[in-house]
Amino acid sequence: MKSPDLKRDDLVYPELSYKLVGYAYEVFNELGYGHPEKVYQRAYAILLKQNNHAFQEQKYYALTFRGEIVGKGFLDFEVEEKVVVELKKNGLFSGKNIGQVMEYLISTNRKLAILINFTAQGVRTKRLINFEALNPTSE
Repeated sequence: MKSPDLKRDDLVYPELSYKLVGYAYEVFNELGYGHPEKVYQRAYAILLKQNNHAFQEQKYYALTFRGEIVGKGFLDFEVEEKVVVELKKNGLFSGKNIGQVMEYLISTNRKLAILINFTAQGVRTKRLINFEALNPTSE
């Protein structure tokens, strides 16, 4: 899949994110709506594999405070050690979904996350940016 010429130069990982969103449409076009979230995750992983992306599925991360683990989480996907991809299956992006993914971005210090929602009306996507990772301050 070749992306169109991207005119903007302010997007984070434009080529990679274009492909990652495209894979969601491929999954939906082939499977349709109504499957459990895990089915979409398995199909998405197959496309990542077939397109030779380095990725980790259900990647564990620890949240630490002063050297002690105070929390943990699991990312649906981390692709190319750059982008967090979180898959959902419901109608809308809730504040809870967005907050969850922003926590992932901040905890893993990644710049970009793509929240993908498989809905009855089709695929919905939302790009979330960790501005702190984009513009780290030197102390």
